Amino acid sequence: MRTIFRKAHVCDPSQGIDRVTDVVVEDGTILAITDDSAPYDVGSCEVIDCSGLLLTPGLIDLHTHLREPGYEYKEDVQSGTAAAVAGGFSAVCCMPNTDPPLDEPSVIRGLLKRAEEVGVARVYPVAAITKGLQAEGLSEMAALKEAGAVAVTDDAYPLQLAEVLRRGMEYAAQLGLTVMTHCEDKSLTRDASMNEGLTATIMGLRGMPAVAEEIQVARNCLMSLYTGCRLHILHVSTVGAVQVIRWAKERGAPITAETCPHYFALTDEACMGYNTNAKMNPPLRTQADCDAIIKGLLDGTIDAIATDHAPHAHHEKAQEFALAPFGIVGLETAFAISYTELVATGRMSVSALVEKMSCQPAKVLGLRGGTLKPGAPADIALFDLERRWTVRAEQFRSKSRNTPFEGWEVLGKPVLTMVGGKVVYREVGT
Repeated sequence: MRTIFRKAHVCDPSQGIDRVTDVVVEDGTILAITDDSAPYDVGSCEVIDCSGLLLTPGLIDLHTHLREPGYEYKEDVQSGTAAAVAGGFSAVCCMPNTDPPLDEPSVIRGLLKRAEEVGVARVYPVAAITKGLQAEGLSEMAALKEAGAVAVTDDAYPLQLAEVLRRGMEYAAQLGLTVMTHCEDKSLTRDASMNEGLTATIMGLRGMPAVAEEIQVARNCLMSLYTGCRLHILHVSTVGAVQVIRWAKERGAPITAETCPHYFALTDEACMGYNTNAKMNPPLRTQADCDAIIKGLLDGTIDAIATDHAPHAHHEKAQEFALAPFGIVGLETAFAISYTELVATGRMSVSALVEKMSCQPAKVLGLRGGTLKPGAPADIALFDLERRWTVRAEQFRSKSRNTPFEGWEVLGKPVLTMVGGKVVYREVGT
């Protein structure tokens, strides 16, 4: 079946396209981008009127926790990918801190089989860099890559020993795998639950200093320079981290970096009142850090905007602040928060935002997608940029509700998502 998206504002930074035109899809791929799609409107064909809507390559999230296997009460492949497509994401890269962790080929294959059976977005597994996500003992990365892993990471269990990181990066480099690192010196964050600063002092909580992140960013960047291994820095949150990454890139290090909407839209003041839905790791920082993150996005130091979608059950977050788990959900709000905070304020163009959420994520890990070039997979997202809506967690497709954006009025609503030529999410009336 052929689908024609007619009179859409097509934004595809990979081709420098930013204009009203038509997009033709057939047999799961992009057939054409044309100003006159009438000749294609024959036979079995659906025509979607996209007047006033933004059409982009499907968004790609480099940092999602699907929680399967082991923690399906928080999220699973079915609910997590449903949340993804409702947010305009056609693909997610899922982290390995599951039970069992993604450290064996059989677990990777099992996850991919589940994604094929019940998923509605593409699922790309990111494997554990160490066996069992432990402090030592590298995983068998060659077998994990063969099973379908697209990268390896220490996310949620940041490697503290430089020697382990070195050997892991040397191994990954031989395989052409990217190492994705959570940068945190745990000796500086022990028993801490939010950013170190005035807000933590007022709340009487132990804080996590920015330098705990920055020390590990510097170490990992230097190790990338030393080993030649591709490095991707996860969820950047501080001024110093941005500066170090910029320094390393200027010296030719094969480094990319991501941040998340909460690191430029919120400060640690969101934790006031002991709001556990604003508790995450790295923690929310200060306005100066938010400003540095935005500058890093604008000058290319930070390559991508990810979600770090980290679902938790209500009873887990309904504890005293110090005991509640870190993490928030983000797949269904990421585009709208980013558009509202960056584009609607005039700080970033729509094209630049699409590049950070689709084109660049595809490049970081060499994934299919991130483009509307003829022959590319028909992974498409459609947005109503004029649509104002209020974030209501009870309406999420995710199993979990832990968002700090509850009640926010935002701009930019995903209204349709297509994956491989199949419409997998559609608002009524679209």
